[in-house]
Amino acid sequence: MVVTQQDSASSGIDTTQMSHARAYDYVLGGKDNFEVDREAAKQVIALAPDLPALGRAQRRFLLRVTQMCAREGITQFLDIGAGIPTAPNVHESARAVVPDARVVYVDSDPIVFVHNQALLSPDDNVSSIQADVRRPDEILDDPEVQRLINFDEPVLLLFIGLFHLVTDAEDPAALIARFRERMAPGSYICISQFCVDGSDPAAKAKLEEISVNSPAPMTFRRRDDIERFFEGFELLSPGVVDVQQWWPDETAPPTMLKVAAGVARKL
Repeated sequence: MVVTQQDSASSGIDTTQMSHARAYDYVLGGKDNFEVDREAAKQVIALAPDLPALGRAQRRFLLRVTQMCAREGITQFLDIGAGIPTAPNVHESARAVVPDARVVYVDSDPIVFVHNQALLSPDDNVSSIQADVRRPDEILDDPEVQRLINFDEPVLLLFIGLFHLVTDAEDPAALIARFRERMAPGSYICISQFCVDGSDPAAKAKLEEISVNSPAPMTFRRRDDIERFFEGFELLSPGVVDVQQWWPDETAPPTMLKVAAGVARKL
């Protein structure tokens, strides 16, 4: 499914303002984006030509963590900040291990919701809601989340490429803590976000600049600040590292921009 500008206008989607979800779709080679998104992404790629490689590395990380947790017995998955669907999706990866896995996709971007509603409607165990991580109780108490996710049992909570869109004033650590309070022991949390450490200053500055007038300005963080997001969890080895370094068998070269990633378990 490709959403046109006409479709988007009828759904109340602003196609004149850059969307992080649509720009990321372009970086990954998708077609569900508009000129404003492509132009923003191209400005960053001009300074960091390996940005698409970084996007693909983050995507591989997401899917491998999903399968890792499924092999550890996780059967339910909550993907917050899911972005525009890109095959294979979380539910497809999880079901390669757990055929009856239950998945809820969450995103604040209306175009993501439009896509997921169209693609996921035939499946009763996979759902999508439009909600914002800045209001965690609205997600936790949403009827679709409550229908598919039992917080008395372990769950994998995915925050992939999300918290660099949440400012320090919005206190991402407190938001994560709210979810942690509801998660059962044995649950996993996975976080990745743009990192100051090692990022090319010019590319970082351009990414921050083009996001200033978007609904969610970009916030790079230091690695030790990202590590604090895992308070109350036990970090898995190798800890919070560049996303390409998380798997020992990854041989991807370093990139000009850095995404730090980590996985942790609630004891």
